[in-house]
Amino acid sequence: MKILVCVDGSPASLAAVAHALGLVREGLLASLVLANVQERANLYEMVVAHDPDVSRQAARGAGAHALEAAEALCEQAGVAFELEVAAGQPAHALLDIAEDHGCDMLLLGQAGNAPGAVARMLLHDAHMPVTLVRAQEVEASANADADADAPGEQAPA
Repeated sequence: MKILVCVDGSPASLAAVAHALGLVREGLLASLVLANVQERANLYEMVVAHDPDVSRQAARGAGAHALEAAEALCEQAGVAFELEVAAGQPAHALLDIAEDHGCDMLLLGQAGNAPGAVARMLLHDAHMPVTLVRAQEVEASANADADADAPGEQAPA
């Protein structure tokens, strides 16, 4: 199984990576595709840069930077992954990446109580399961796991 994890470098997107790694740790045989999508340069950026290659290189660099923490989490966990940086409208680009890589599932983080525009588009347009991961749910689960693994006094029964 291949899972596409949408990563923008935010705590919510890293929570989605942690969730995917948790699924693998629990026994799911999966590899990950960590994807970042950069919006295309706007008119002002094109005028200032004068060279479209400069804008493309800056976008690729920003995408690679946004993926660094997610990449480190996967390496630390020993889980196979691929990296993908694309440009364009995020939901459409993510669906293209998922198709190109043969992904079976899409994961993305959710910071607030309601899905954002990209999440709503993916939920509507994706032809695969889409899971929204709330950052606070993963943090609470990680804290509970750490408490269970930590040596110390046991609560009386």
